[in-house]
Amino acid sequence: MSEDNSRILGINGLGRIGKLTVWHHVGRGYFDELVVNLGREAGRSLGDIAHYIERDTTYGRLNAFLHGHGAPPVITDIDEAKGTMQINNVKVTLLREKRNPREIGWGDHGARLVVDTTGQFLDPNLSFEASAGSVRGHLECGAQKVVVSAPFKVQEGSPMPDDAVTTVMGINDKSYDPRIHSLISNASCTTNCLAHMIKPLLDYFGADRILSASMATVHAATGSQQVLDRLPKKGATDLRKSRSVMNNIILTSTGAARALALVIPEMETIGFIAESVRIPTASGSLIILVLNIQDAPKGGPINKALINELYRKTATEKNDGYLVFTEKQNVSADIVGTPRAATIIEGHETHTRTAEISIDLGQVKGLDPALLKSLDKTIARIPVTNAVIYGWYDNEMASYVNTLGDRTVSIAETI
Repeated sequence: MSEDNSRILGINGLGRIGKLTVWHHVGRGYFDELVVNLGREAGRSLGDIAHYIERDTTYGRLNAFLHGHGAPPVITDIDEAKGTMQINNVKVTLLREKRNPREIGWGDHGARLVVDTTGQFLDPNLSFEASAGSVRGHLECGAQKVVVSAPFKVQEGSPMPDDAVTTVMGINDKSYDPRIHSLISNASCTTNCLAHMIKPLLDYFGADRILSASMATVHAATGSQQVLDRLPKKGATDLRKSRSVMNNIILTSTGAARALALVIPEMETIGFIAESVRIPTASGSLIILVLNIQDAPKGGPINKALINELYRKTATEKNDGYLVFTEKQNVSADIVGTPRAATIIEGHETHTRTAEISIDLGQVKGLDPALLKSLDKTIARIPVTNAVIYGWYDNEMASYVNTLGDRTVSIAETI
């Protein structure tokens, strides 16, 4: 990946996802060097940045996370003059000057692959010359591929550019074509979880039998929220975003439905609603998925046993670790950190109920009026099963950052 064939990864941003991406890759050891762009000075010295990297309120100390309790420190050889340190025997170079992607200079550091974790540069149509910066700026200054740790956001009515693609590992990761794509979105933590919840059901029932779907994610707090109440910014339309995350359940929005259709195109034909509720926990989130499925003789009635078996079979046969099925009774703390899965289906709480719904055929568009006149009755009764499925995910390290790391390594193999 560089002139001397060493593997060098660029990481833009050292927030929650950026920092944990460093943790992932110094533990994984695939890359020989990480070049991390902070875009600003932090603390009093490089030692203060090392202090930040080494300790984490949610996941503990890095050395214990990697090697267990009692392990010696893994950050060594801090060189203030060079801006480097060794983390778990991986060289890490810290850049602290440029925030605009086109000014970072990835090519000067041999980083052909960059992961942008800032959440700031999400429009793939924006020119690299944009004054506030653009994801294409990474390509302009030497990167060949950029992985974005969030969904793309294109302007209303604008098409997705040909060189950009959204993928979820284990679902549509083969949609990435190294000959075409230079900008790759890893979607969101919620979309990764949701895609693995919905795909086994689509494969079994088909999109035509899933009449409607909705989901709500009970989501841990994020860095964009406020610790204490504060005055809203000028022009703010959602006043709840300025309220204390420590003391409130906060309703908010999610782009998971939009991103899911990019990953699983069949979802375009299904009426789908996605909502989000933020709660005062540090990590560990839950999707509650609700579907209305037209019942049919195939495979017997739709019930808890059938749905749980679909997930159990998928987890066993795919054997990629992205979907885990369990019938244990979990709480959110149980899935923080481990296992490394996009979703953990809590089979114990799967619920179904089948009932007949009445449909007035006279209100169905496209039916031949002559056909309606020939019928004795124009009211049809159709069996429909309402299914409720619960899927856990660690929205930071165990679920999202691990799938992001897999995506990053798989792209590195193509450069």
